[in-house]
Amino acid sequence: MGKNSKKRKHAQFALDNDPENNPSPITGLASTLAHVRSLDNALQDPRTSHHPPTGEEARQEQGQGEWTVIGKKGKRQKKSTYPALAYSELHRLQTSIRVADLQDLVLYCLADGVSPQWISVKERSSVKKAVVLFVPGLEKGMFDGGIPLEEYSETTGQGSDQDNKNADERSTFHVASKVANHKDDRYTKASLSPDSYMPVQLAVNRLPVPLKPLANIFAHRWPVKAPGDDKFSKIHSPLHAMLTAPISKSQEEKRQEKSTKGAKPTREGQHVKNTRTPITTFVASKEELEENEYTLHPALFVEQEEKEQEHVRRQAAKETIEAGWVDTSVDKVDDGEIPDKDIQQGSLTAGRSVLAMDCEMCKVEDGELALTRVSVVGWDGEVVMDELVKPKKPIIDYLTPYSGITAEKLTSVSTTLEEIQKRLLELFTPHTIIIGHSLNSDLTALKLTHPFLVDTSILYQHPRGPPMKSSLKWLAHTYLRREIQKGHGTHGHDSVEDARACLDLVKMKCENGPRFGISEAAGEPIFKRLLRSAKAGTSSAASIDGKRGAIIDRGSPQKNFGAMASFCIGCATDSEVVEGVKRAVLGDSDGSTIPGGGVEFTWARLRDLEHLRGWSTDHRKLLNSATASEPATPKQDPSPEALGATVTQTVQHIQSIREFLPPCTLLIVYSGTGDPCEMGRLQEMQRRFKREYAVKKWDELSVKWTDDEEQALKRACRVAREGLGFVAIV
Repeated sequence: MGKNSKKRKHAQFALDNDPENNPSPITGLASTLAHVRSLDNALQDPRTSHHPPTGEEARQEQGQGEWTVIGKKGKRQKKSTYPALAYSELHRLQTSIRVADLQDLVLYCLADGVSPQWISVKERSSVKKAVVLFVPGLEKGMFDGGIPLEEYSETTGQGSDQDNKNADERSTFHVASKVANHKDDRYTKASLSPDSYMPVQLAVNRLPVPLKPLANIFAHRWPVKAPGDDKFSKIHSPLHAMLTAPISKSQEEKRQEKSTKGAKPTREGQHVKNTRTPITTFVASKEELEENEYTLHPALFVEQEEKEQEHVRRQAAKETIEAGWVDTSVDKVDDGEIPDKDIQQGSLTAGRSVLAMDCEMCKVEDGELALTRVSVVGWDGEVVMDELVKPKKPIIDYLTPYSGITAEKLTSVSTTLEEIQKRLLELFTPHTIIIGHSLNSDLTALKLTHPFLVDTSILYQHPRGPPMKSSLKWLAHTYLRREIQKGHGTHGHDSVEDARACLDLVKMKCENGPRFGISEAAGEPIFKRLLRSAKAGTSSAASIDGKRGAIIDRGSPQKNFGAMASFCIGCATDSEVVEGVKRAVLGDSDGSTIPGGGVEFTWARLRDLEHLRGWSTDHRKLLNSATASEPATPKQDPSPEALGATVTQTVQHIQSIREFLPPCTLLIVYSGTGDPCEMGRLQEMQRRFKREYAVKKWDELSVKWTDDEEQALKRACRVAREGLGFVAIV
């Protein structure tokens, strides 16, 4: 080496590793399989491959000036600065990449992230923008024929060569799908082969018709493992995994945290701007209520068909009027609106009546939880209602260490649940917003529904994201610096105290804005991380706003993760999402909202495929008709025609987004998970079994849970964690 050392060109590196010049055996099973696969794909796919050049290719590159060579007296040659991605067997993958690895690629290209080990990025400083599309519903079986995307007719006839070729392709996928459907290997064995984690090169002639356009955009299909816990058969949010970035801490911060006992104070970022926000902004959406297992009020359903489906579900779950349930007097969501002229300027309540509520329960015969105390507090903190309730069924456990209820307290109580319901129906009007922590439990005990709810367990997300939730005690200590529930485990909680804590948490959120309370114990929003990164061509000191981000999703994306985004665009359809992405990437034509040039990072979600396949469906519906003799059956996929049409439309949306992206843009598409429906069905089955097993005999159980079901749940969890990903630079 010494003084005559120089930087080797990539072509020279290939020459050194060419078997003709420097023969060496390929070691390792994964490397061998990847090498064979790359050779096979190179013969079938005429596109430029993403593996290092061979010796002959390297020799041809010597005079093309694609790389910079610097010698002792050499001259600087022309260099291509256009960014590119490359993968080869040299990366030596040992497991599937994760959603966090896709996030690392974004941070490496746009911010100060660490170089990814699973893929090489050439000229990463030239990457100007990144667009990430979350497309739940895509699955591996669609690409290898396990899930048919079009109907195949057994009848044959004469046709053109192209027709026969297409028929042959359809036949191949039809036969593969029949084999797969005969015995679904996804749920019968674990995938241990390197094929389960090695990327697969996309070839047009090997894809079903609806997916062929993806081969013109992306080079590989990457297996992406969803975040979760195999031990407890749980999946964590793939949305949270992408939009929450790790934060680096100084040595001083680490020492300070070690010396601090108890709950740690929240980390306030320099880009968080406190903004007074009306409480109506934080009312939970229909989707959020569904995800958190609320019984929904009829006013939340717009279409009559949806109302009828929910009515059928409630009948099966015994949540109707005949079963003692009541709905507040709200005909439609618009009934809760108040004219702007009647709202005082700057009012946090926006003219609404805001009530905080908390309930205490005990266990009665048959193992159900029955209401024993209800407390309602007004916006001013004054008690509006605080009543003890006598359950109809005999009490078998007062749950005193948690509820604070004893037999002595209920001795002279005669108030019934029906009387409480009648008073609450008078109290809860269309203009009332109810506040609480995990309100679904309280409303279930009250057997009551209301459309306008603010749940602090949703409002203040757990540091590790859904489905985990922070306790009210932890939230009060962390944000209010208040100790509550001191009698937990001994003489119980005080429902008035808990209701006031919920009220004060919501007031604090309203005073400080949506970005307040976004926990950074384990990470920070990726939008906030990018705001600290200097824009291209500027120094860190000169870049005040940093790189901006946008989130495009259905509903109200400004909540939670969208709170830190520079721009939030709510949509109703996937077509609107595509237009929203275009606005975010290119900016508004008149610069009215999003300035010209757009933002540097865009995250969006396409949901048509997810909804068609029932991935977003409430899994409680799958067990509504289950009995001991006729257990619930797994969900059925839609017809190949319907699925193929929706996949075609989704791929067209991805293709449309690709066409308007400016040069040097990183494009990532990921499915998040595999099919979660079977896992969700088994989890709900397990929950029902645990509830019934505590109070019923084995022969009376509506569902049985044995080791067979336990193993089936573990297998279903593994399948649900098998997602897909695609990456490219346009």
